[in-house]
Amino acid sequence: MSETAETEKKGWRERLAALKNIPPVLKLVWQSSPALTGTALACRVLIALVPVGALWVGKMIIDTVVGTLKNGGAFPQQIWLLLGAEFALTGIASILNRASDYANARIADQFTREVSLRIMRHAAKLDLASFEDPVFYDKLERARVQATDRVGLLSALGQLMQQVITLISLAVGVIIFSPVIFLLLLVTVVPAFLGESHFAFLGYTLAYSLTPLRRELDYLRVLGTSKESAKEVKVFGLGEYLRQRFDSIQGELITRNRRLQKKRLWVGALLALVSSAGYYGAYAYLVFRTLSGHLSVGDLTFLAGALMGCSSQLQQIFSTFTGIADQALFLTDLLTFFAVKPKIRSKPNALPAPRPIREGFEFRKVCFEYPGTKRIILNNVNFRLNQGERIALVGANGQGKTTFVKLMARLYEPTSGRILLDGVDLRDYKLEDLQREIGVIFQDFMRYDMTARENIGVGRIDQLKNEPQLRAAAEKSKAIELIDRFPDGLEQMLGRRFEGGLDLSGGEWQKFALARAYMRDAQVLILDEPTAALDAMAEYEVFRRFAELTSDRMAVMISHRFSTVRMTDRIVVLEDGTIREQGTHDQLVARGGRYAEMFELQAANYR
Repeated sequence: MSETAETEKKGWRERLAALKNIPPVLKLVWQSSPALTGTALACRVLIALVPVGALWVGKMIIDTVVGTLKNGGAFPQQIWLLLGAEFALTGIASILNRASDYANARIADQFTREVSLRIMRHAAKLDLASFEDPVFYDKLERARVQATDRVGLLSALGQLMQQVITLISLAVGVIIFSPVIFLLLLVTVVPAFLGESHFAFLGYTLAYSLTPLRRELDYLRVLGTSKESAKEVKVFGLGEYLRQRFDSIQGELITRNRRLQKKRLWVGALLALVSSAGYYGAYAYLVFRTLSGHLSVGDLTFLAGALMGCSSQLQQIFSTFTGIADQALFLTDLLTFFAVKPKIRSKPNALPAPRPIREGFEFRKVCFEYPGTKRIILNNVNFRLNQGERIALVGANGQGKTTFVKLMARLYEPTSGRILLDGVDLRDYKLEDLQREIGVIFQDFMRYDMTARENIGVGRIDQLKNEPQLRAAAEKSKAIELIDRFPDGLEQMLGRRFEGGLDLSGGEWQKFALARAYMRDAQVLILDEPTAALDAMAEYEVFRRFAELTSDRMAVMISHRFSTVRMTDRIVVLEDGTIREQGTHDQLVARGGRYAEMFELQAANYR
């Protein structure tokens, strides 16, 4: 078997296997809106029966007219009833079509909302490591697309049901006259179906393979147009380079799509001729039978219409079914995303996090490697953070400082070893409860294009309307000075994404990030270099105030500036995944080890 044939065979297997995705999606559609879904189905069934009814009434009208003209009889009064019936069928079909369109549009809105909400809800449960995996990110991107692009599947399923019912009703008339004619139609339509199915599958395969390129295009588009990158794009003259790279990738996408569509055009046209030949061969036979006196003109009209309807419905059914099968392939991405389960989650009957914390954290022989790598970030680390103690983590970039605090917050879990809180393994606590007791501000903290209220309130979202608590958190972080100057106070929109928004400097954004941490009222507060963009004096003031406000709590500070870390109770030096040394600033300087060496190098810059 050739490689192409094997690929095609595999493609069909994947299509048929993907049909199992449809029932759970139909269940989701029904759950989104039972009343609207039931209405749409009823409309489809009634619309499907209109064509055969209209053809039969038309046959009776023609036979009545021909009989009257042939026999020269009086004007047939029943003709008015027949004309009225045809008009009524046309009117009913028009109303039903509009009702169906209305229901489908409403269902699409409901379905899009439901799927989008489920994607957001599921993404919020997944591990941080998932979002740092590019393969997962491609999966997430395709799942996001399903929330909107798969709306067409809902209409296609309704169309398929309508087409099948219409085909059955028309086919009965054709089969009663001649089963052979109907079989001829079926055989000549199959090649066109197979051709369309083949190219639709190739289209899906191409779209799937191009996901990383489309993501790169989106990134280049953002780089070339966002205010965050505008300064460097201008200073380094990157505009033309980014445009050329974008154009090159876009050109590759266009070329590969054009190549596929060109083949589809010529092969599809040839197979369409085969289908047309089948229909007109059957039609010629009906004309012959009518001229031979075996069929009335009304019979010819009915059968010709039914024949054309069958041919059209067969092609549409095959095409719609192919589209549904290929849409179902895309649904695989959505359902696969929903099937991803977080590894870090609460055990059954998990314990509530201790409040207050009495002993603190303890690392016991903790090792950590990022998934998919063999580089050891933390290696056999033993460490204690006591209740009420403030420590600083220092060391060169990539030595595991951020990983250290992510493990404390159970954003990751150790590859081996244990982390205890008050003598209990972190895995034995309720995850959400544990993380509620930890406030973290990372170096790459979020700048929410939302109101000042929301920028603080996300630290404890259930207190979003608690203005005294919001202002107290802003007071601690000095963000209150900005809020009092804002035209709309806490309701001031921040960022430039939306109309009326105010952009802030790095230091001003940082004050809102700190306010979120204070808003959390957590027992453990962590600053992971969120002030790296600030000058030395500004950072010193942040850490000084942070130290004052955490005098009765556990606190972890990460900073490269030794003028700030010396105010902590203990300094921990990380190097090559291990704790190289620890102690107070004076103890470490006196010891003359790695910390003293780094301190001396930094201090020399200020002499």
